[in-house]
Amino acid sequence: MNSSILPSHSPSVPAHHQDVAATQAPGRFARLPLLAGRSFIPLGLLARLPLAMLTVGALTLVTSVTGSFALGGTAAGAVGIGSAIGAPVLGALADRRGQRPVLLVAAVLNAVAVLALIAAASVMGAVDSFPAAVLAAAFASGASCPQVGPLARVRWMALTAGGGADNVKDLDTALSYESTADELTFVLGPALVGVLASLVAPWLPLALAAALTITLVPAFAVHRTHAAVARNKPVARNKPVAPGRTMTRQPRTAGRAAPKISAAVVLPVLAMVCMGTFFGSTQTALSSFSASFATSEMAGLLYAVMGLSSAGAALSVAYWPRGFSASARWLACAALMAGLAFLLMVPLTAGGMVAVLLILGLPVGPVMVTVFTIGGLVAPPGRLGTVMTALASGIVAGTALGSAVAGQLAQVHGYSTAFLVPVGAAMALLLLGAASAVVLRRRTRRKKA
Repeated sequence: MNSSILPSHSPSVPAHHQDVAATQAPGRFARLPLLAGRSFIPLGLLARLPLAMLTVGALTLVTSVTGSFALGGTAAGAVGIGSAIGAPVLGALADRRGQRPVLLVAAVLNAVAVLALIAAASVMGAVDSFPAAVLAAAFASGASCPQVGPLARVRWMALTAGGGADNVKDLDTALSYESTADELTFVLGPALVGVLASLVAPWLPLALAAALTITLVPAFAVHRTHAAVARNKPVARNKPVAPGRTMTRQPRTAGRAAPKISAAVVLPVLAMVCMGTFFGSTQTALSSFSASFATSEMAGLLYAVMGLSSAGAALSVAYWPRGFSASARWLACAALMAGLAFLLMVPLTAGGMVAVLLILGLPVGPVMVTVFTIGGLVAPPGRLGTVMTALASGIVAGTALGSAVAGQLAQVHGYSTAFLVPVGAAMALLLLGAASAVVLRRRTRRKKA
């Protein structure tokens, strides 16, 4: 372990303590607080929770005040479309202006938009008015939602820039944690919405999301790790890390045109659209499946099972052999994911479906970690934030697409047919992984030439 890495709470460390630290290197995940500071991980985890609450919160609120599932679904779709459009814009602004000002402005705008959504839904429910104001507020809520998860990944990439073996291990560990954090928040967020809406009031989840945004996102924005992105060096070290061969990103100089997004970047973004399609279609098909013998609300609990096994598998990527390249990981995990997805059509009971979802979740988390890793590798200089937010927005757009397609199939042909959508999404992930491997191999040959 590099003895110049200091805990965030100590301005200096005595020499004999440094010697002890050098001989007793912490575990991989224990190194993360040393790199970023102890407050960064809980801030990054909780500050992304509002995004996981917005879509389900809008669906719950609008449906409860209007009694219309169609309007509720439309409002939720407006949130998703807004997020898919707004996320890359916020990422590009963060690349150009820096993360701190963009996150601060987005936090204020998002809190105002969410409160406007609550007010518009309440008025519409009281006077049975035209839902244009609700849809506009829902779209604005999604478009302005601070992209904490993608921008946290950008900070980890800056903190671990250097190209050495320890830097690569730290980056794999950080990205494994980030994918796990995404999985956990997208499991806990909808569950929290359901509990608060059913026990207290349907507007409370969105009000809580606004409160979390206006308090935690500014704290994340001003956290000292934002300086690592601007300087492209770890802020907790006494001296800069030498530029590396992979994750180093140099700031764009004034007057230089921004690099174009290449096909190597498009493939990971399309992969995240497929990943979102897999998520959305699976959740929708599970709703139809659970409604066939119980209630559709059970789908959330079933879906959480896959999320938990996926999160655990994502954490394990940090310990996978270095010789198992990112391209090989993508291909192997996507192939396993495509094969296991066919099992979704087999169970007839909740117990059988739980077993299938537990197994199916195992390759899902590693695929997410790997695609984000490759996205960081191929991102042009000065466009890392844009690429990371594009990857995240791909999941949101794919989720809306998968939900819509699977919902139509489930309505007309039943849940077994709807489960064909996640199968197709997993197979598309495999094909995109093969194409990405070819592109990365060609890039490597051109660099060596």
